[in-house]
Amino acid sequence: MSELATGIDQSLEDLRTRYREAFASAESEPALREANARYLGKKGELTSLLKDLGKVPNEQRRAIGEKVNKLKQEIEAAFATTLVAMTQAKRKAELEGPPFDLTLPGRTLQPRGHIHPISQVRQDVIAIFRDLGFAVHDGPQVEFEANNFEKLGFPPDHPAIDMQDSFWTTDGLVLRTHTSNIQVRALHGQTPPFAFIAPGAVYRRDDDATHSPMFHQLEAFLVDEGVSFAHLRGILEEFATRMYGPGTPVRLRPSYFPFVEPGAEVDVGCPFCLGSDGVRAGCNVCKHTGWIEILGCGMIHPVVFEQAGLDPERWTGFALGMGLERVAMVRYDIPNIKLLFDNDPRFLAQF
Repeated sequence: MSELATGIDQSLEDLRTRYREAFASAESEPALREANARYLGKKGELTSLLKDLGKVPNEQRRAIGEKVNKLKQEIEAAFATTLVAMTQAKRKAELEGPPFDLTLPGRTLQPRGHIHPISQVRQDVIAIFRDLGFAVHDGPQVEFEANNFEKLGFPPDHPAIDMQDSFWTTDGLVLRTHTSNIQVRALHGQTPPFAFIAPGAVYRRDDDATHSPMFHQLEAFLVDEGVSFAHLRGILEEFATRMYGPGTPVRLRPSYFPFVEPGAEVDVGCPFCLGSDGVRAGCNVCKHTGWIEILGCGMIHPVVFEQAGLDPERWTGFALGMGLERVAMVRYDIPNIKLLFDNDPRFLAQF
């Protein structure tokens, strides 16, 4: 046998002794795997011997190769057997060891998440209107032009229809600019009387400290026989009381919306500058007026009923719409709407 073949043969015997000692002394699975890699890994000792096999004379190469492969199979089998035995021993120790104390408190995960202020306000507003008898109604965010404008009484030359004010997709489709499209769908698909709220995302080409291209609205509308502005006023006062506290005053200012007549902007007494004496001294949030605008509202326009094939002489109703970001800003004294969309954990942790 050549000197190289003899050397490889002796190395195999030495390696057999070393791997057995290494496997027997391994006290954990990571240690066992490390020992296995030391012999069978890409840079292991047995792998290195395989590289030298090509230098052995041809007549001796087969015999040496068989010994190398036999040792490789032996190490693989020993590793698998030792790993199974180690796993079984660990499991046995767990079963026979002292029991777990189930009365110990669980681990606290830090940091904990928070409900986003917009989501919180949305849940609160929905809960208020559900208590008042309104059901939730949903609708698409990509809407037909007719449902978003025409059937709500928008004239063809209304500025909101222009490309610079709305996000248009293909011809006749637009990202809804308000959730009033759900009012249209309810009027065309439901038989009065009914009362719905319609929360959802809306889109307009606005982007500044108090406006975002995408924001959230909640529309509430009620249709029945004999509905009057007094009913609307009652709903508004009850909403203000539940959202901002008892005694919150409500003020209506005449305003124009194509789909209501008459229409009004709604202000509530500023909750931030209310003194212990019941007087609102004015603050930066309300611009020292003592009032904060929160929504628009009005009696549903007869044209909207006619578009839906309903008799405006029989049916009347009211509608109101609010921006949830604005409600959240007022409720939590948030100065810039962009804080609600930055997802800064330092900001969100305050809620």
